[in-house]
This record gives sequence, structure tokens and C-alpha cells, in this order.
Amino acid sequence: MRAGDAAPNRGLYEGDADLDLVDAIRRGDTTAWDRLINRYQHRLFTVCFRMVHDRDDAAELTQETFLKAVRAFDRFDGRAALSTWLIRIAMNVCLSALRAKKVRKHQSLDAIREETGSRGAAWEPAGKDRVEPWDERRIVLWALGEMEEEQRAILVLRDSRGLEYDQIAQVLNVPVGTVKSRLFRARAALRALIEEARADEHEPDPPTNPASKP
Repeated sequence: MRAGDAAPNRGLYEGDADLDLVDAIRRGDTTAWDRLINRYQHRLFTVCFRMVHDRDDAAELTQETFLKAVRAFDRFDGRAALSTWLIRIAMNVCLSALRAKKVRKHQSLDAIREETGSRGAAWEPAGKDRVEPWDERRIVLWALGEMEEEQRAILVLRDSRGLEYDQIAQVLNVPVGTVKSRLFRARAALRALIEEARADEHEPDPPTNPASKP
């Protein structure tokens, strides 16, 4: 610990292991980062995967999270738990990636429209191309993928990772009251999307027109 630094609050750490890792990194222990990565790699990968729904992208974003953590570690002041600080970095990395992907998607659609003069309607798979029936897990994953990034983030943090309201507030840098209101709206949006998927799953195929038969 540097002279003049406040003693870290042990209550903010997940046991002595986190505190030992922070102390070791600040002492320049060359193995400390390897231990931190081993401790948090799976947890951060899960957060990234829940956000982007692609294992390769999640792996890259997890690596980027650790790189950003290395560069920013001097600014880690211990006011938040180490896990909360790392998840905040991971969430910011994922949100930036999703926003960039959305911009690229919109640019690609604009290019298609310019080339074809078409409105570029989204492709809808025919009934025979759909995987039926959907199970509940696939419906939830589809619904999460359809949500706005900020709503998806708060659901991942609360319902997937089980963070407390104050931890989510630290990750997203918003008041606890805002966390609660956003979570309420996000859950309502998720329920609506799930109901939409269930209704679509059970929608009967259109009847065959007898006049069209030879």
C-alpha cells in the first residue's frame, strides 16, 4: 500500500483472496494478474456471453476487459468490490461493442437500400426453416437479444449474475432508485417479448387455398 492510502475495506472484497490479489498487484507481484484472471475469467466471460450471445465475441470481450483492467488498475480505489469493478469494465466493453455493431448494421442496411432502392425488409424464415418448438431457454435468449442494450445489461446483472441493487448501481454508475425503475421496465419488456414469442410459436400455419391445387 502506498503511503497515505486509506486501508482497503475488507467488507467490500469476496474474502481475503481479493484483498491479497490487490495487495500483490500493487507490490508488483508478476504472478498476481495470472491469479486474478484465473479467479474471474469464467465469471466475466459469462457476463459478456449473456450480453452478446456469441462465444467467440464473448471471449474477445473478456480479454479486452482484462486489458482495460490492467491499464486502469492504478485508478482502482477499493470503494467498490473488485468483482464489481471488473464487471463494470466488462459491461462497458460489451455495451460499446453492441453499439458499434448496431451502427455497422445500420450502415450496411443503408448501403443495401441505396444499391437496390429497396426498403430492406428483414428476412423472415419460412415455417419449415424455423426450429420448432422453442424451449423456454431459447425463448428467453431470443428475447434478451431483442432488447435494448441497457435493459439487457440490467437483467444480466440482476437475474443472471445475482448482483444486489447497490452493486448494480456501482456497475452502471446510476442511483439505486434508477436501478429499480430500470429493472422494472426491463422485466416488463422481457415478459412482453416472451409472450410474443410464445404466441408466434403456437400460431397456426395459413390454410392452403383449395383453388391453388391442380
